[in-house]
Amino acid sequence: MSESFKVIDVDVHNEQNDSVFVPYLPEPWKSRVAASGIGMAGSGYYSPVGVLRRDSVPPGGGKAGSDPDFMLKQLVEQYDMEYAILTGVIYNISATHDADFAAAICSAYNDYLIAEWLGKSKKFKGAMAVATQDPYLAAREIDRIGGHPDIVEVIISSAARMPLGQRYYHPIYEACERNGLPLAIHPGAEGAGSSTPPTAAGYPSRYIEWHTCLSQMFMTHLVSMVCEGVFVKFPNLKVVLIEGGIAWLPGLMWRLDKNYKALRSTVPWLTRLPSEYIRDHCYLSTQPIEEPDDPQHLIDLFNMIDAENMILFSSDYPHWDFDPPTQILRKLKPEAKRKIFYENARALYKL
Repeated sequence: MSESFKVIDVDVHNEQNDSVFVPYLPEPWKSRVAASGIGMAGSGYYSPVGVLRRDSVPPGGGKAGSDPDFMLKQLVEQYDMEYAILTGVIYNISATHDADFAAAICSAYNDYLIAEWLGKSKKFKGAMAVATQDPYLAAREIDRIGGHPDIVEVIISSAARMPLGQRYYHPIYEACERNGLPLAIHPGAEGAGSSTPPTAAGYPSRYIEWHTCLSQMFMTHLVSMVCEGVFVKFPNLKVVLIEGGIAWLPGLMWRLDKNYKALRSTVPWLTRLPSEYIRDHCYLSTQPIEEPDDPQHLIDLFNMIDAENMILFSSDYPHWDFDPPTQILRKLKPEAKRKIFYENARALYKL
């Protein structure tokens, strides 16, 4: 990357073993995690390539992505990144059944993130995690941590018990707006624990099906947030859809706009086309970017949705489908690349 294309990576997973949370937990959760770990729900689908890059295991051992110094060397310095937004993986705790346990784990993670990651480098910024089982506990946590200068975002799971636009979740969005923080939605535990099935038709058989169909969750949540009036009720809220793909968005916006013209009486709080709320309030991350055989097809799709003002670069480090900033969107015009790789994120996170 030349100096003309500075980079902010909005999805960097700082991984860790459960034991690191023990010092930050109160009882009875401290003893529980010390004895048996978190037991956090995962998708349950076998991936033949695993989840983590094998070359991202730190020289001293441990999980890939668990060493701040090695992450700085392998990712931030190698690609000359201005900032890396640390998204962790603890948001998957929202697929477990115990709301109090989930909230305690998120609080411990946030304290751990601040104490052991954000102080390591000015290039690290944090996405604080909250669990969605109890939105009032989540809102309390946002108010507790949201004012920290290196916390730039709130992150939740797209694995949920109901569509994320419903009023049940609104205390979370109110707290985000109150603290001036965007809300990120990230996949990882769809179909696990107390969450809904991972596709509209139920449970697929294989990881490739599960991974491909994750966009369905984002379609559902986005339509729900628009139609339930989230962006009317919280006019300053910004939402980042991470790892949900991009190519599905034009067709969804067209379909929703067309239906709105006939069915607007069912959503009387909307005073503009649904697509306008999406453009004004939502961002999507690049990874995993759809890559057609003809790169022009992707550029045409970007032009349909004003993508250069809605998309943020993400690498998904240190996961198996990592995208280096030097290898994607090479056919875009320089101005569009500057926005996607740097300027959109800088403005959104006030960096």
